[in-house]
Order: sequence, then C-alpha cells, then structure tokens
Amino acid sequence: MAKKKSNDLRCMMCGTSEAQGATIVPVFDGLTLCTDCISYIDQARDNTLAEARAQGGDVKVKKEDIPTPHEIKKYLDRYVIGQDEAKKYLSVAVYNHYKRIDQEAARDKDAPKAGLRKAIDADPDDVDIEKSNIIMVGPTGTGKTLLAKSIARLLDVPFAIVDATVLTEAGYVGEDIESLLTRLLQNCDYNVERAERGIVFIDEIDKIARKSDNPSITRDVSGEGVQQGLLKLLEGSTVLVPPNGGRKHPEQKMIAVDTKNILFICGGAFDGIERKIASRLNTHVVGYGRDESKKKEQRDNLMRYILPQDLKSFGLIPEIIGRLPVLTALNPLDRDALLRILTEPKNALVRQYRKLFEIDGVKLEFTRDALEAIVDKAIEYKLGARGLRSIVETVMVDAMFDIPSMQVKEFTVDADYVNRQLSRANFDKMKLADS
Repeated sequence: MAKKKSNDLRCMMCGTSEAQGATIVPVFDGLTLCTDCISYIDQARDNTLAEARAQGGDVKVKKEDIPTPHEIKKYLDRYVIGQDEAKKYLSVAVYNHYKRIDQEAARDKDAPKAGLRKAIDADPDDVDIEKSNIIMVGPTGTGKTLLAKSIARLLDVPFAIVDATVLTEAGYVGEDIESLLTRLLQNCDYNVERAERGIVFIDEIDKIARKSDNPSITRDVSGEGVQQGLLKLLEGSTVLVPPNGGRKHPEQKMIAVDTKNILFICGGAFDGIERKIASRLNTHVVGYGRDESKKKEQRDNLMRYILPQDLKSFGLIPEIIGRLPVLTALNPLDRDALLRILTEPKNALVRQYRKLFEIDGVKLEFTRDALEAIVDKAIEYKLGARGLRSIVETVMVDAMFDIPSMQVKEFTVDADYVNRQLSRANFDKMKLADS
C-alpha cells in the first residue's frame, strides 16, 4: 500500500485536501483552511456585522442629552486648571460636533430614496454644517493632552488619542496615515458607523512640520509627506483602514471609513514659534527698551498673538492649516496656576500621594511652604505641570521607601525636607549641566 504524502495539506474545516484539487492556505501554525471555507467565513462575518449595525449601530444623540458648552467647560475645570480660552474653543467644538451628529442622523432618517432627482428635490434652505477641526498650540506641560483625555471621559462618541511622531509616507518604515483611524475603530469594537462620528486627538502635530523651505532631491517622508497624507483625512473622504494597523498583515481585509463626520483635534508645543511671532510683531524676544514692562509682558506669552501665518512659517503647509480652521493657544502656567494644579484638580498630585500613604494607614500632609518650594523648582527648570510629578516623586521617594516598614501614623512634608531631598538628588548640579 502506498504511503500517504506527509506534506499533503488538508482543510481543518471541511476535510478536503490538496490531493482532491483544493487550494489549502496555512492561516497560522496548526490551522489550514481551503479557499472555499475562507470565503464562507468572510461572508458570514460580513453578514453578522451588517445585522449588528442594523440593530445597534445608530449613534443618534438626543438633543436634550447634548451637554451645553458651559457644562462641558465646567467638567473640564475639574481636571485642568486655567486655560479658559482653550476650554471654551474645545467646548464649542464638541457641542457643535454633537449637533452635527444629530443633524446627520435626522437627515439620513428623513432623506428620500436615492435617485437622480434627490439633489434637485432637496430642501433649498437645508444647510450642511461643516466640521471645525481644532489645533491647540502651547508649551510642554500646559495641558494639551490632559484636555483631550478629560474630554474622552465625558464623551459617549468614540475617542482616540494618536501620536503624529510615528507617521511616515506610505512605503517607508513607520506607520501609515490611515493607521490613525485604526485606534478609533478598536475603541468602538470595529463598529464603522460609530467610528465615522468619533473624535481623534492628534498629538505632537508640530513634529511633522516641513523640515526645510529649500527643495531637496530627497523626500521629506516624516514631515511634509505626512501633512500631504493627512489632508484627505482632515477634510473628509473614504479611507481604507487596516484593522490591525501597520503593514505587518498585508493580507488583512481593509475597512472603509468615511472621515467626513470625524472631528480632529491637533496639539503641539511648536517649540521656537515665539521667534516667528516676535518677528511678525517686530518685538525683540531678548533685549531692553524704553517700555521694558510692556515688552516683558509680550515676551512672556507671545503665544496669545499666534496666527495661521505663524504656523506656515514654522513649517505647516497652507493646505493643512486651512483644514484646521480653529486655532487656540494655551497660556504658560504661572506660579499661582502651578500651586492650584498641585492641590485642586480631581486627580491632583497631592491627593494622589495622600491616597498612597492612606492605604498604609499614614496621614500625609504638605505645608504651604513645601508646595511653594516644589513650584519654584518647576518654574526654575521650565518643566510646566508635567515637571511637578518628577519633582514630587524625587522628594517623596525616601519616605515611600521607609515609612511602610515603620510604625508611623503621620508624616509632614515641609520646605526644609523638600530642599534637602532635592539637594541629595543633585538637582542643582543638573541645572549647572543644562546651563
């Protein structure tokens, strides 16, 4: 009797083999399927998704459930100190996005059957509300990402935070532009209809600025090339999105996503753009003049005078600036704001450390002069709110190491303890090294 060929592949679903003329595909180690069974699975999946969308895919928002801009800003105030102007822009954008979703859902429900006369018979007074994508500009540590994360807690539409620094032109090492929408799809369990009415926050948008104004024989694959690719997403078009992201699975079936109703919020530090603004305002960033107090006030917060032309000078192409019509700047945090950040927000640092010590049965207290000493260091190193965490961690590391092993019920942090701990951590020497 002839032995059966050991390399004869067989479909594990229907049992047919290559010897019977079937095309067998190794899906992954231990699983082989014929092309007929793969087609059957794909069709069954598509039918299941269609049924799910028909039953629960609608994201229509009731008008009475839409939070007003004042309510949205009040919610943001719980987590972010200051930045009232940026909160106002964000609140209005989110509110209008909800209303836009409501209008689109009502229009889809009441629209006449598709036909050649659909556009002619449409209401001439009906207005299409355009989405207003936002770009937030501000120094590091002023709350751009925190604002986006706080918005995410409030919204009941899909929300995704993505990073622009990993993006490159198609065909180069890095992430494709379309992968921005993969996270949005994942956050709504691949419900395409919900994803098409979500919000995407693109962080570090300044890192894809044009590298040089001079033409070059090499391609700007992570700068202007990425900006060109973002145009179709920001304005609105049907994009084929890889469900698993990247190029690691070239055989995966793409998902078509319409970005017309997706709101894009971009944020970036735009380090050095103050020089562009100062040049436009004919204001010296450094130096002295007759009206020194007025010039100093302008130099301390030049961001408030930012205009779209400054973004163009920095390296954003005019086409992408036009698709981000709402421009708002975040103010640098002063001493009072940093003090409030330490104690007032719902997730304030002081509250977090008190909770950590409370779990061990220890009552932790920070004196006023200790908080002021921490803030002074953050201002000295120009770290913003993000630097507060690293400073407090440096101050508290010894206490968090020793106290769980000690019979201590209370622990107070004062200014002397703060300065002593920072001195032991060589903070002053680090400053000398930086200077």
